[in-house]
Amino acid sequence: MDPVALGFIAAAAVLHAAWNILLKTAGDPLRTATVGVVAASLALIPIVIVVWVVQHRPAVPPEAWIVGTVSGGVEVAYFVFLASAYRRSDLSIVYPLARGSAPLFAVIVAVTVLGETLTPGAWAGVALLFAGLLVVQRPWLLVRTASARGRAGMVFALMTGAMIATYSSLDTVGVGLTPPVLYAGILWPVCGAGLLVVAWLRPRVADGRFAPSGPPVDMRRAVAGGFLTLIAYGFVLAALTREPLAIVAPLRESAVLLISVWGVLRLKEAVGRREIGLRVGGSVLVLAGALVLAVAG
Repeated sequence: MDPVALGFIAAAAVLHAAWNILLKTAGDPLRTATVGVVAASLALIPIVIVVWVVQHRPAVPPEAWIVGTVSGGVEVAYFVFLASAYRRSDLSIVYPLARGSAPLFAVIVAVTVLGETLTPGAWAGVALLFAGLLVVQRPWLLVRTASARGRAGMVFALMTGAMIATYSSLDTVGVGLTPPVLYAGILWPVCGAGLLVVAWLRPRVADGRFAPSGPPVDMRRAVAGGFLTLIAYGFVLAALTREPLAIVAPLRESAVLLISVWGVLRLKEAVGRREIGLRVGGSVLVLAGALVLAVAG
């Protein structure tokens, strides 16, 4: 594998883990994401203009505008579902389930819709991913004992994984149509605008006035988080120009282990050694499955 692409993916995983920890610990994950993405988009626009001028004003094909716009819309859905999952369940459950299910969704589409075939090694990776998700979530217990809120968190995490698989596929096409910086200049403002619309549609009446729902947003943390995820996304787009999606998508899930350890040790989401071992061990299986898919797929 290209070592430069590997470095991009490793950096993206660390930054993405930090961004998700920030979202989970924010009072209102969706409003925090909105502030962060809008701030990052406003900072990105002048950079894109400078790059476009320096590169002698290349024409951006209509297909790139279409793909970038659709991907930006899918990103809006991703943040909505992710925030909904974080409001209902633990970081060390939601993140492995969302990120681990994304490669599984991609495999399902590739095999059932696109007619692709997998090697035995790739099927082994799928089995490890599936086993890891079962260990982390343990749906047989969830159905029996979890509240409706916990079950909804699981559903929203899986919906997040479906959005990840969707926008990753779109972005692979997009960076092939135009340079990554110019493509990001389409995708991010669309996502920011979409999140603003969602935020506007979520008001509640307070003292006879419309007011945003939820606790106040820590603006400094939200803006910092927005720049973290923007830089992480830039690394992923750069990696996609050097390696195929089948390699990049699974490897970026290496943040799963970081998130799981942080959730159970720092946020005290798991009680008892057995629960800690299951969550961390399941995340290790998810990561192992992703790595096997990347190598054998």
